[in-house]
Amino acid sequence: MEGVVVRTAGSRGGGVVAGLVAAAAFATSGPVAKPLLEAGWTPGGAILFRLSFGALLLLGPALWALRGRYRLLVTERRTLLLFGLVGVAGSTSLYYLAVDRLPIAVALLVEYTAPLLLLGWAWARTRRTPSRLTLVGAALAMGGLVLVLDLTGRIHLDPVGLLFAFAAAVGNAAYFAMTARPSPLPPVAVAGSGLVVGALVIGLLLVVGVLPLRTPAVPVHVAGTSTSWLVLALVLGALPTAFAYGVSTVSVRILGERTASFLALAEVLFAVVLAWALLGEAPAGVQLVGAVLVVGGVALVRRGATDESAALLVEPADADVLLLPTSDAPPPDADLREPQPLAV
Repeated sequence: MEGVVVRTAGSRGGGVVAGLVAAAAFATSGPVAKPLLEAGWTPGGAILFRLSFGALLLLGPALWALRGRYRLLVTERRTLLLFGLVGVAGSTSLYYLAVDRLPIAVALLVEYTAPLLLLGWAWARTRRTPSRLTLVGAALAMGGLVLVLDLTGRIHLDPVGLLFAFAAAVGNAAYFAMTARPSPLPPVAVAGSGLVVGALVIGLLLVVGVLPLRTPAVPVHVAGTSTSWLVLALVLGALPTAFAYGVSTVSVRILGERTASFLALAEVLFAVVLAWALLGEAPAGVQLVGAVLVVGGVALVRRGATDESAALLVEPADADVLLLPTSDAPPPDADLREPQPLAV
């Protein structure tokens, strides 16, 4: 029987590290983009520059990873188009549209219901009830996220804004699900292709007037200093885009969509720390309690997913490696199994 080698302990540990690094990189998006928006940039303009420059930066690594296997881009075109359309352009644009009508904290909280959507989807597809540990971890993580976002007081919620936010959550869930799908494409090629498709989609929306476009070349103010708009724009395309998407796809391919999506909740924690350091927005005590709950919940979900995967994997080749059968289609329990990591 043909098979593929799947690293068990070492690969999962590397996946966790990659996921945390990606979350920290994604968390810089807000502090970097906000000064540009305050200087007169529209969300559409910021997103277009972010995705376009990010795609340009990933072009070289993606071509190197493919090593001439460009036909894979054709055979995997449907997945790449859906990934770029829904997972990249869709979730990003819908989130900004939600922010136009809702408080940022509310929009962010709704978008981060994506892990629960993935849990429900896996439950419905496989008819396998998640372990009690996984469910408890999910509840703790989401409850902690509410505390971290510090939602207090009576807030009027725009129903259209809520629809945008829930749609962004679906796009976020789709990002993790499609990235975790076993594919012959290297993760960095998936990320780069997704950014190209996303940039083209956003560009089309700007051309037809669905999204307004303004990118004034004026000085911007950040952390009490004035700097060129180009500096922040380049950072926006490099750190929370090219680097973050590239590392994130590696993490999701190793850990699977469920564990990786909960690990991505750490982005909120990193965002709170960055706002504290760069903008002087110190977290309240309730946010610190929430941070502990989020970290604890993520740990429980990962432990629960690991236990479920261990119960499904059979016939170990040795203490460090497992041999899984290859197939063009994922097995029926693919949502509960550790996806196979591919070389970057």
